[in-house]
Amino acid sequence: MGLNAADLRAGIDALATIEPAFAAAIARVGYPEPRIPERGYATLLRTILGQQVSVKAADSVWRKLGEQVGDPADPATVAGASDEGLRACGFSRQKAGYARSLADEVTSGRLDLGDLPADDEAAIAQLVRIKGIGRWSAEIYLLFAEGRADIWPAGDLAVQIEVGRILGHDARPSEALTRELAEAWRPHRGAAAIFAWHHYGASGDAPL
Repeated sequence: MGLNAADLRAGIDALATIEPAFAAAIARVGYPEPRIPERGYATLLRTILGQQVSVKAADSVWRKLGEQVGDPADPATVAGASDEGLRACGFSRQKAGYARSLADEVTSGRLDLGDLPADDEAAIAQLVRIKGIGRWSAEIYLLFAEGRADIWPAGDLAVQIEVGRILGHDARPSEALTRELAEAWRPHRGAAAIFAWHHYGASGDAPL
């Protein structure tokens, strides 16, 4: 469901037409590879597990959950696990609560990840009802797992840094300014975000 290579390239090329600074940036770092995680519960749970820890640490918790409790892609696994069982897999008390909240939303039917609203803001509003899913996590899910082409995570630090670099600003633009600058880039703001992360990595910083 995510933006495939052709759609991503087309979006970035459209940005280069709108804003010549993107054309210069593409010449410097090239095009990013698409990243398309699975749509649904498992990707959102992985998002929670990955908060404020390394990818390696999150992978370890995911693996232990599968080995010790059950299929991590099945919300019934977390819903039926004991607190002790989740802690043994590496869940903090807070993340265990977040994971249970997500599992409960899905198993109860209150959240249907296969039928989120078509309107981006309405979809974000549904996702942020879940404990542990803030606006940034919701935007990342909708951009990568659902391939929504105009999602714009203006609150992301790397996006702010690279928008400033690409456009030649002396200082990192604020979230409000980053949002304002991107208005001209609709409906390709998702491609702009993915390119910003790619540019961030190519600039010598750690990528998203």
